[in-house]
Amino acid sequence: MDLIPSFSVDHTKIVPGIFVSRVDQLGSEKVTTYDVRVTKPNTEPAIDVAAMHSLEHIIATFLRNDPEWKDEIIYWGPMGCLTGFYLILKGNRPSREIFELVRSAFDAVKDSEEVPGATAENCGNYLMHNLGMAKWYAARFADYLAKNAERRETFEYPRTERLVTEDGRQFFDS
Repeated sequence: MDLIPSFSVDHTKIVPGIFVSRVDQLGSEKVTTYDVRVTKPNTEPAIDVAAMHSLEHIIATFLRNDPEWKDEIIYWGPMGCLTGFYLILKGNRPSREIFELVRSAFDAVKDSEEVPGATAENCGNYLMHNLGMAKWYAARFADYLAKNAERRETFEYPRTERLVTEDGRQFFDS
């Protein structure tokens, strides 16, 4: 079985940033999945679960209300490893083209006074939110993006190196 694209990224070398994870053709339209990596995997602690939940709510609301982008947004949600988010957009743009959108979304969290949809009627776990920590992570990531906007590593995945056998097959260890 082939590894899915996100498992072929070298997680020991990836840094926070915005990366094209995959591009899919859905009918006549392309759809791009972006990896918005907020923390360095296996080095920094995972994002606090309640803060991650708050970031999800605030940024999803921001993205779906942005006048320029709202019709392009398909999905915003957390990674299972709690190191970042997936953003799925219509079309196929390089990571650098969504830089301002992502930076603005995290800036919006810094200015939030409340978590939208954090009620029993609107959320499956409405008590699991932490706006203060979400603001901290958002400020930290927005600052990181601003300081590293010119670095290639902020936008290009480090790929794992695989042993290739003489007959051209790739070796994957368990």
